[in-house]
Amino acid sequence: MNKSESKYFNTAIKMDKAFLDLLAEKEFEYITVKDICKRAGVNRSTFYLHYETIADLLDESVEYMSNGFLKYFSENDIGLKINNSPLDELMFIKPDYIIPYLSYIKDNKKLFQTAVLHSGTLQLDKNYKKLFEYVFSPILMRFDVPENERHYTMAFYINGIIALIMEWLKNNCRESIEDIADIIIRNIKSTES
Repeated sequence: MNKSESKYFNTAIKMDKAFLDLLAEKEFEYITVKDICKRAGVNRSTFYLHYETIADLLDESVEYMSNGFLKYFSENDIGLKINNSPLDELMFIKPDYIIPYLSYIKDNKKLFQTAVLHSGTLQLDKNYKKLFEYVFSPILMRFDVPENERHYTMAFYINGIIALIMEWLKNNCRESIEDIADIIIRNIKSTES
């Protein structure tokens, strides 16, 4: 990465962080480009060099946060744990996988709630597919699920989990992380019976 690319990238991160800070303080609809630029310490022209609209920044911020969370899986060797776990102990969803993710969502509740309201920019399925690449795909391989069926199985689980999480967000994350994790795990177990 050359110096100008690095500066461009760092400026984008500043705007992501400024947007996330502002989102914690006020509703999405009341955040302006001027607010973001002031908080990030950049000019309006710099904002428009990176984004066409604030919705574009929302989209990038969700991706920025999701990528940050995915680091958790690689840093904590979740894939290695899945590959080394005995088959009789292997499950699609375990508290080890789902609780950190739900905690991450709750910690960034305002962003995720905003993204749910503006679901066109959220692209939840795209972000969940990245997450489940680290969990579902290795498990499906371990259980010898034929490769041509894996995307159907993943779609089934992903869409169910997304629906439960979106409902939890609509309820302002009222239920505890552990309760939601338990609901998700019980629902998945009921489909495996």
